[in-house]
Amino acid sequence: MFRFFTERNWYLWSWAGSFLILSSLWVQVKIDVKINEWFGEFYDMIQKALSKPNAITIEEYWSSLLSFTTLAAMYVGVAVLVSYFTSHYLFRWRTSMVEWYHSVYEKARKIEGASQRVQEDTIKFSRIMESLGTSLIEAIMILVEFMPILFGLSVGIPIFFFGDWNYGLIVGALIWSLGGTIFLIILGLILRLVGIEYDLQKKEAAYRKILVIAEDDGSIRPKTIEELFDGVRKIHFLSYLRYLYFNIGRIAYLQANVLSAYIFLAPAIVAGAVTLGVMQQIIRAFGRVEGSMQYILKAWPTIIELASVYKRLREFEFKINHEYLVEKST
Repeated sequence: MFRFFTERNWYLWSWAGSFLILSSLWVQVKIDVKINEWFGEFYDMIQKALSKPNAITIEEYWSSLLSFTTLAAMYVGVAVLVSYFTSHYLFRWRTSMVEWYHSVYEKARKIEGASQRVQEDTIKFSRIMESLGTSLIEAIMILVEFMPILFGLSVGIPIFFFGDWNYGLIVGALIWSLGGTIFLIILGLILRLVGIEYDLQKKEAAYRKILVIAEDDGSIRPKTIEELFDGVRKIHFLSYLRYLYFNIGRIAYLQANVLSAYIFLAPAIVAGAVTLGVMQQIIRAFGRVEGSMQYILKAWPTIIELASVYKRLREFEFKINHEYLVEKST
């Protein structure tokens, strides 16, 4: 799966492409930081305008909106170009995988579900990596940029439970985010969600294979097909039940998450220790830090699917290598 990074003919795409994607994501995060600063200045201006008539001019108001429009346009432009390039980058990654599978397909075709592994799993791998991989890198960059900002904004203001401790808001975000994430990871492991996804794909592959054979072989009729579909139905129903349990905890936590920043800021808001602009900056920075920490939590269903695809492809490659060793020994 990772020959993309080790074979010389793919070096330009794999290494230079990775650098370009990382650099572009960093630019996006930097623009996001500027947007966060804009929110603080804009809401302070709104507070000033509402407290006294004509405290600001209409030109100042329009100028502030224009500043946001410029930043947003830059962000959109970079994001669109990164998305476009990443799609090409990951298709090249898929191509490097497929080229190797094609070169050993004489051995690979003897393995159960070979066609599905080469066609379906490689495209799943590239599509999931497109959304999951870039999002993970961006989440890490956001943490690096926004944690110092959050710390700077929270110095000197009272935080619920932590009082005047300067690190209270960051530690609060850490406890809330990582606590929920760890809880749901444990819940996912208990419910065997990765294993269920893996079993589901195996049942589907066997069902599809017998349907393909039945197109040409008149002896494969309905009993064999119905037996296989019964297995497909049972594994799907088990999957729905396991995800029902998992989503009770996941969705409840994400709904409670909406209020977390306001709960931590409650003493500062009631005491009037922050302006509207500073409050908005803190809440947005808190949300960005919290969201990055909760990346695994929010992307958990996709991570499970990726883990399942990875497991199937690794198993497929292991069997190919085993076939090669058996053939060589004989």
